[in-house]
Amino acid sequence: MSIVSGAEILKAAREGNYGVGAFNTHNLEITQGILAAAEKKSSPVMISMSEGAIKYGGKILPEIVRILAERSSVPVAIHLDHGASYEVCMKAIQLGFTSVMIDKSHEKESINIEETRRVVKIAHALGVSVEGEIGRLGGIEEHIEVSHEDAILTEIVEAERFYRETGIDYLAIAVGTSHGPNKGVGRPFIHHRRIKEISDSISIPLVLHGASSVPAHLVDRINRAGGELNGAVGIHNEDIKKAVTSGIAKINTETDLRLAFYAGVREILQSKKGEIDPRKALGPARFEIEKIVAERIDVFGSAGKA
Repeated sequence: MSIVSGAEILKAAREGNYGVGAFNTHNLEITQGILAAAEKKSSPVMISMSEGAIKYGGKILPEIVRILAERSSVPVAIHLDHGASYEVCMKAIQLGFTSVMIDKSHEKESINIEETRRVVKIAHALGVSVEGEIGRLGGIEEHIEVSHEDAILTEIVEAERFYRETGIDYLAIAVGTSHGPNKGVGRPFIHHRRIKEISDSISIPLVLHGASSVPAHLVDRINRAGGELNGAVGIHNEDIKKAVTSGIAKINTETDLRLAFYAGVREILQSKKGEIDPRKALGPARFEIEKIVAERIDVFGSAGKA
């Protein structure tokens, strides 16, 4: 399979009423785990990198992702997550990304529209898809921290106007999720009616950020191996499945991967205190990534859709 645009993957997902995972990577092992799971499940996949990941991995990280994706047997889109500016998005396109997110959701609507439109104009001319965002999620994103008091649900008329004036390919909306593993006490409330209303009002795929499930068994494993993740909760699988039937086509997932990776690494370091071979820690961590991605693919409903 070749590397494809995000729009190609997500248009099919919306029409087929299933979701596709956009899984964040930071290194070789995480990328290998994501693609191994996607191939086993015969699922299309989006591999995301944030500005922080690119800064950490340098230009070689997108190159690693591209090489592995080209060899994959499933459709793969390479996505920039939370691009802070027009310049950042252009740099990502130069690095071979086939999907970019321009995130000006914390700015005035007029600025968000103007900057998103600028990215769309160039990206579309080059065959690259664009994600925009309106409304604000709680939690910590790549560049900004938003308190739950300041989080704002996406309005229907706002979504219609933003889509009409920017020409984006898919839209991230705020419906109650938040970034990171700590999402308050009890079950987070997801505004499913708002998802359906926005989906009915605009024809493009919708995106759910902050959608990690934060599996209790991974939190327990990390804590038993010396970690301290108290009160970490996530989005219930039933809510994810319902969101997909309401119009969500792209589900961002990073925290679950971090938990899986660290569960594997911490257990090795705790049980084999004399071990100094990095492969003995990173190998199991890669397998943990593969397992959690496969589990998420089943929840999203994209298995067998490649």
